[in-house]
Amino acid sequence: MSADLIEKAGDAVAILVAAGADDAWATASVSRDVEFSYRDGALEKVQDTTSRSLAVQVYADGRYSSHQTTDLQPDRLHSFLREAVAITGALEPDPERNMIAAELFANRPLDDLDLVDSEVQSLDRDKRLSWCVALDDAARKHTRVISATSGVYDGSQSSASVSSNGFSGSQESTYCWKGASVTLRDRGDRRASDSFFAGAPHVGDVPEAGVIASTALERSLVRLDADKGPTMNAAMVVDARAAAQLIGRLMGPANARSIQQGRSFWAELIGEQAFSPKLSIVDDPLIIRGLASRHYDREGISAKVLPIVENGVVRNVYVDTYYGRKAGMQPTTGDPSNRRIAAGRQSLSELLSDVGSGLYVTSWLGGNADGTTGDFSLGLRGHMIENGQAGRPVGEMNVTGNLRDLFSRLTAVGNDPYPYSGTLAPSLVFADVDFSGV
Repeated sequence: MSADLIEKAGDAVAILVAAGADDAWATASVSRDVEFSYRDGALEKVQDTTSRSLAVQVYADGRYSSHQTTDLQPDRLHSFLREAVAITGALEPDPERNMIAAELFANRPLDDLDLVDSEVQSLDRDKRLSWCVALDDAARKHTRVISATSGVYDGSQSSASVSSNGFSGSQESTYCWKGASVTLRDRGDRRASDSFFAGAPHVGDVPEAGVIASTALERSLVRLDADKGPTMNAAMVVDARAAAQLIGRLMGPANARSIQQGRSFWAELIGEQAFSPKLSIVDDPLIIRGLASRHYDREGISAKVLPIVENGVVRNVYVDTYYGRKAGMQPTTGDPSNRRIAAGRQSLSELLSDVGSGLYVTSWLGGNADGTTGDFSLGLRGHMIENGQAGRPVGEMNVTGNLRDLFSRLTAVGNDPYPYSGTLAPSLVFADVDFSGV
């Protein structure tokens, strides 16, 4: 597969250059995605999709354009590529848009990241259906269950890229996810619901279907009788699953594009003690079987471990070649991979015990964060922390503040990184957080 894709990408580059491009980049890819969805005891949806595509970037006479097609029939593809060069010549010049420097391709790691599982590639209908049945059976094992939806999602991706200035590489991965969502009958006409999904590149790293659905049911049951919590300023413990999303909010504007366009509160933070010493974040594309592992990014920049925050000090942000050039910043990578947040030594139960009272957040319910200022307002669900334990469930609440300020008040980090995400975040504890409720 890889050799075939590299040949297709190389042929495309040759055609583009012959048609008048000064430089060119081509990526040929193929993917397969399978979904089995089960609802309340019956198979609801089966979808099996295979797609092929070719994406190209054209550099000609100081001009640039990008194009993509799924029509790979040779004659039409040749016409498509020649037209791409002609279109590029009609555009306005962009002096900052140059071919990626070849030196950024050097020292590509050779680590076996173990991202391909033959078991995923050999899954059949009977196996997927048996997982759906097991998910559904476990999810509906309670008299209060109104509805349960389960699903199995698996597939594979392969891509190869070739450039006119010497890049050639291919990457391949598989994935398998299982999950369930459960809705329960609550007081009166109220409903309580939650879900749990788990996935990995290898089938063997995904929990059994019954375990996943039982977890979804348990998470729904603890939501029964939830009420709005009080307006208060208190400690906040964020569950590892929800912590990954919060880190995502923090990191959203940590890139050269946002900085160059004046839309990032990270602009003046590099080299500064911007956050709590408890916070360390590393971008690590070389994690074995990582959900976002890779040997190179979309520009061909060779993968390497990139420290983002070390003990609260900002070391790097994500810098691609184009916006890095415009902002006067050296390229690192423009694409996040696996983010590792340094874990602590305490379990979640120990964190709750130490906090004593406050609010334990288990999930976010929408909201927004301003990348320019860092100001945020997020809806949440969770539990009041009472006597050092997760107590009564609460919802319909908001937490407000500023992300930089919030992460400067990070007081403790758990030992429980959430494994089913590209952001490996543990539970987090923050002091003096403002909540709005009753």
